[in-house]
Amino acid sequence: MKKAAVLINLGSPKSTEVKDVKEYLGEFLMDDHVIDFPKWARTLLVKGIILNTRPKKSAEAYKTIWWDEGSPLIVLSERLIAKVRQHTQIPTYLAMRYAQPSIYNTLKTMTEEHPDLEELYVVPLYPHFAMSSYETVVDRVKEVAAKDFPGLKLTFKEPWYDDADYIKVLSNSIKETLLEDHHLLFSYHGIPVRHVKKSDCTGEHCYKVENCCNVASQAHTVCYKHQTAVTTKLVAAELGLEEGTYETSYQSRLGRDPWIQPYTAQRFEELAGEGKKKLAVVCPAFVSDCLETLEEINEEGKEDFLHNGGEHFQPIACLNDRDDWSQLLGNWINEWKA
Repeated sequence: MKKAAVLINLGSPKSTEVKDVKEYLGEFLMDDHVIDFPKWARTLLVKGIILNTRPKKSAEAYKTIWWDEGSPLIVLSERLIAKVRQHTQIPTYLAMRYAQPSIYNTLKTMTEEHPDLEELYVVPLYPHFAMSSYETVVDRVKEVAAKDFPGLKLTFKEPWYDDADYIKVLSNSIKETLLEDHHLLFSYHGIPVRHVKKSDCTGEHCYKVENCCNVASQAHTVCYKHQTAVTTKLVAAELGLEEGTYETSYQSRLGRDPWIQPYTAQRFEELAGEGKKKLAVVCPAFVSDCLETLEEINEEGKEDFLHNGGEHFQPIACLNDRDDWSQLLGNWINEWKA
């Protein structure tokens, strides 16, 4: 085969042991797409402070969501890739941006199994553009390919936040769980405001123009906040949701710098007091359930909401290995024109 495809997700520690969590966090947080400080400052922060305190706490969190088969994100991604392969004749592989299976090892396996491989279709498993998710996958694949697999032609799937078929799949996944009298919270992974500004290809739009996400601009092609807002709007329209019965927020804030708002944790504390005592939460930035959905939202978020007067909390699963989702990924691979 001269063509192949690779789906790339975030990654996970190989176990809940503190040493494994520390190794994973070290690779993740030292990525300058994630913490975009000068290397000396990033090293001081990550290796001098974070890795001396956070791994133990994170390991305990992982233990609460770990499955017998291993990391939920890895297991679900493996189940997904098995289903995708049923829908395409193009050899399709799975890689992780951090930890294993690494991008390098996956590309090595692909070229060994297909010595004639010339063209690779890369699908970062992120619907929206962000330098700490989509961009870091693209840059890492380019780096590995240039160094170790020269001549391999790369094609990248663009962010699909507004793809009509994706919106239908996501909407169907929500409709199957959403109860009629529940307020729907779209909780996306947060990013620092500085990342939005740094990604702005115009240099003069994001957070500089009033109501910037709703003012047409080339910046929207790489604006995470705009793209998440579009996803929410399109899904709400597909589901026929009335204004005021849904909203968007952002989770997983780290550090003291301003992140895009509103914050999910803050909304959990406020919603019941606003009369929204029954809450459903979906996390469209993640295609696979993971620590941020299973522990941060389904456990911590639920506890916070109920503690602050909520009556019922309904988590909505990620797309995971849904049949319609695996079919859509297979369709994208089949339609690929390299």
